[in-house]
Amino acid sequence: MSNFGKEIYKFDRFQVDAGKRLLFENGEIVALTPKAFETLLALVESHGNVVSKEELMQIVWPNQFLEENNLAQNIHAIRRALGEGSDKAKYVETIPKRGYRFVGQIEVLALPERQTEVAAGEVSARSFADGAISREGHATQSAVAPAPLNPKTQYVVSTGDVNIAYQVVGDHPIDLVFVMGWVSHLEYFWREPSFARFLTRLASFSRLILLDKRGTGLSDRVELSQLPTLEQRMTDVEAVMNAVGSERAALLGISEGGPMCSLFAATYPARTEALVMIGTYAKRIKSDDYPWAPSEADREHFLEEIRRDWGEPVGLEERAPSVAKDPSFRKWWAEYLRMGASPAAALALTRMNAQIDVRAVLPSVRVPSLIIHRENDACLPVEGGRYVAAKIPGAKYVELPGYDHLPFVGDQDAILEEIEEFLTGERVPPEIDRVLTTVLFVICEENTGESAIHDRELSTLNLTYSRRELSVYRGKEIEISPNKLFATFDGPARAIRCARAIVGDATRLGLSVRAGLHTGECDLLANKVGGTTVDIGREIVGAAQEGEILVSHTVKDLVAGSGIGFNFRATHKCGDLFAVDGAEH
Repeated sequence: MSNFGKEIYKFDRFQVDAGKRLLFENGEIVALTPKAFETLLALVESHGNVVSKEELMQIVWPNQFLEENNLAQNIHAIRRALGEGSDKAKYVETIPKRGYRFVGQIEVLALPERQTEVAAGEVSARSFADGAISREGHATQSAVAPAPLNPKTQYVVSTGDVNIAYQVVGDHPIDLVFVMGWVSHLEYFWREPSFARFLTRLASFSRLILLDKRGTGLSDRVELSQLPTLEQRMTDVEAVMNAVGSERAALLGISEGGPMCSLFAATYPARTEALVMIGTYAKRIKSDDYPWAPSEADREHFLEEIRRDWGEPVGLEERAPSVAKDPSFRKWWAEYLRMGASPAAALALTRMNAQIDVRAVLPSVRVPSLIIHRENDACLPVEGGRYVAAKIPGAKYVELPGYDHLPFVGDQDAILEEIEEFLTGERVPPEIDRVLTTVLFVICEENTGESAIHDRELSTLNLTYSRRELSVYRGKEIEISPNKLFATFDGPARAIRCARAIVGDATRLGLSVRAGLHTGECDLLANKVGGTTVDIGREIVGAAQEGEILVSHTVKDLVAGSGIGFNFRATHKCGDLFAVDGAEH
């Protein structure tokens, strides 16, 4: 294996950037899941040599217990990303009963400014400045700079001599124009990992075309009186399509981008392959025949928030409640808004969006259409998505669980799978890891009597305590609210001690809580955890009594010698259950 850790490996038109953990094809990012990339990197670093399945699984999933199928899925994803086929180059060779071998011709490139040791001796900084370093340690004649993390931003002149910024990612038969709502900034898309992952997945089955509408992001700023109407935005989209040579494309509109995309589809059906709208609406202000939209007073309240707080994470609680308290996401969102629009432009755009009403346009949309909405969208009520789907002839409507309005926050895979299947006709299953994990469930009983309000305040306080204890005991928060906690741990003893601390905090506050734990293999998919182990954990907490921490026989056996004591509690359908002693022995 290489000792550099940040090499760039070049073969044919591809580059594997070990430092950035990215695969590039002709300078463009190629979508690969993190685990698939680690598998590819391990094979590339050992190119020419057979790497056994056991070695690969230990490299990619160290100290974890997984099924071999996870590795097979990664190999399939790699071959697909590299475009392997019967008539194309072959890079990953299967060695029956042994493992896999990378068979492409590798050139190892090094970062120009770095000094390091290669092969037989040390290469000076001058060598790196003069050329790249081959795998044998010899300087080559031409250095290849590492591919940029962000896709290249380009410009096209649209009507009114306004420059529209755009990016193109991926190289697949389907052109997909991505239209973000409200304000946007192309290069800040890629600075938030969840957004970058969302876009990279779209680019895995399309040629993804991104743009900033005029007056926002990297496109030309314009006078507030010249901010783009829906018609002007359509013209800008058409200009970008012409610039990239796209005669016909699918359009994907997020939130306020949805009405523009529907108008484009109705106006230019010959140039619209399909229409996808996520968390969208037909009308922005409430009326008697559209009662679920915000009122004029609601809009004015939001305008006041923009006036007062622009530069802060404005509107995040409605758009992404699940991460609204995450410091890093709040920082990114605030910067994204600041870079996307000035305070005055944000106010003007919000006022303009309030005037949107495409109800009369929707019946004229005659292209295949997919409408996706989360059932508890905290920003735009689900009735808006249902309305749009009902008005577009033959539209497919998909309602998914969740509170987040931003599609890249929360369960983005559920959205991405629907889009991929709709546009390509096939749904590629996401990567699932199966890992030995301890699950912890804590339930706080809700009081509906006279002291309910007081108890809810205490429950909220206990939520703060619970997060503190999770941090101390290295637990991972999966789901948390004032009345329920679901977390995972990589060790059952820490999980028990965390449960004991949380239950102790709650008891001191006078709350009625109970906890349940189980250890077993869990299916990990992005930020979701599922499988039989999770189901058993829920069953165990359901069997626990007030103030009790109940564990499975498996947990009890795994912490033998830790000093944690147990008392047999009952034989359940999940097996023997044990209550944790209050103190360690």
